[in-house]
Amino acid sequence: MILERQNVINLKKLQSQLGGLENRPRIDELAKLLKMFQLYQSGQREISTKLENLDAEFQVNFDYNPIHHMESRMKDMQSLLQKAELKGYDLTADSIQKNIYDIAGIRVITNYVDDIYSIEKMLTKQTDVTLLRRKDYIKHPKESGYRSLHIVVKVPVFQSDGPVDVPVEIQIRTVGMDMWASLEHKLRYKTDANKELVDKYGDQLKNYSDELEQIERGMQDIHKNLI
Repeated sequence: MILERQNVINLKKLQSQLGGLENRPRIDELAKLLKMFQLYQSGQREISTKLENLDAEFQVNFDYNPIHHMESRMKDMQSLLQKAELKGYDLTADSIQKNIYDIAGIRVITNYVDDIYSIEKMLTKQTDVTLLRRKDYIKHPKESGYRSLHIVVKVPVFQSDGPVDVPVEIQIRTVGMDMWASLEHKLRYKTDANKELVDKYGDQLKNYSDELEQIERGMQDIHKNLI
């Protein structure tokens, strides 16, 4: 099951959204950015379809679905340009495509830890999928306790004038890791709690991350012994 959050935009809507930017792109550059946005949406759909097909094949072969659910998202154009501005990149389609890799994203939620690496292997061994970047925060968790596998792949998107390679960021993690990450994100970025409280619960969440990892490994072992 894929939960897709579509960001449908047009030139008029985009112009009104970008009023807060210090250096707004020219109108001709905005048109290029919209074309880029559509291209990346197409790349996102290509990868989403591949993942859904792999999950369906796994069900046929092994009577089991490794993917619990998926969520796709496109980075909001305003936040994308703000990120480019903050990092000192030119606010052009060429510069953004060259420097920013998380324009199109998919979050894949699995049942067990081993499913994460199975999905990565099945996807990246396809001949038209190329692995560009990889960060394994499961084997090497962040200091906060965050765990997830982050990969960026590129896939060809066929346009009227030929194929174009498009990068898509994929975050793959278990249901437990996703629940933990959602709470940690809320604590760090979505709360007005004072710093002492944030630090207190941050330490507590880090301990929970270690406990959760052990629990998930144990549940995975039970699952393996039952199949």
